[in-house]
Amino acid sequence: MSMEIARGFFLWCSVINYVILLIWALPFMFWRDGLYRLWCRFFRVSAEQFDMLNLGGISIYKIGVLLFNIVPCVALYLVR
Repeated sequence: MSMEIARGFFLWCSVINYVILLIWALPFMFWRDGLYRLWCRFFRVSAEQFDMLNLGGISIYKIGVLLFNIVPCVALYLVR
């Protein structure tokens, strides 16, 4: 695999993962109550647990994207 292909791969992985992150975070920020009511139909969680699960998941996902996509992409562009 050439450096150009690897750079493009990590760049597109980063873009796709940040779109997924936005699809998760924006509804949580703007339609939290509706999502909470939906979750309550399937799971028994309090409002505090719902917030903690979502914020923790968003944070872990964001850290994973940074570590496994953004950092290698930046390193490949610096090595150029």
